[in-house]
Amino acid sequence: MDIYLVKLILAHLIGDFFLQPNSWVKDKEQKKLKSWKLYLHVGIHIVLIFLIFFDFSIWKVALSIGGIHLVIDALKILLQNNKNTRILFFIDQVLHFITIIVIWHFAYKGRINISYINEINTWIIVSGLVFLTMPTSIVMRVIIAKWLPPNQSQTPQSLQNAGKYIGILERTLIFLFILTNHFEAVGFLLGAKSIFRFGDLTKAHDIKLTEYVLIGTLLSFGIAIAVAMFCQNLIA
Repeated sequence: MDIYLVKLILAHLIGDFFLQPNSWVKDKEQKKLKSWKLYLHVGIHIVLIFLIFFDFSIWKVALSIGGIHLVIDALKILLQNNKNTRILFFIDQVLHFITIIVIWHFAYKGRINISYINEINTWIIVSGLVFLTMPTSIVMRVIIAKWLPPNQSQTPQSLQNAGKYIGILERTLIFLFILTNHFEAVGFLLGAKSIFRFGDLTKAHDIKLTEYVLIGTLLSFGIAIAVAMFCQNLIA
């Protein structure tokens, strides 16, 4: 990867996540375009680019990124409400990174090699990851539905759909661990999950619930390991 692109990304990360206090974010949300914190935030981004490059000849790049950053942030705070805060955060970041890449491309004639997108191994890995998300969750729900303990289908203490997303994350991690030949990390993940769930299971005093959790955990890990090893053999 080109060093200029890395420096531009670093400047953005520092400016957006280290040098922007929550008080500034709230001030921008309340005062919108009248907030002077918005313009100070953009100014910091421009200064950071100069500092990281230590070269004032890049003023066109710095001002271009700063100007577009201002437009993106302004649109975000104007459109933001309680319902779309999370989605706008990700859209905001994606637009910032696209801006950086486009300006870097024109300023330094940089190119990113994306030839791997057309490689069969890439599609095998993507297919494996996709299968381990919602498809596996549905398969598991069908398999272990008959063992669901009474009165456990709705658990007030649990976050909505938390179990589903925890399962997706753990299977994704297992998949990546195995593809990168870090089998020991799978054991660590299983041990960590067992420790976290141990207190809940001992307090429950419910053998059926304990067995249900064990079946779900082992089934989730088993499917993830099997899919990862299958994909690993295909791309070998």
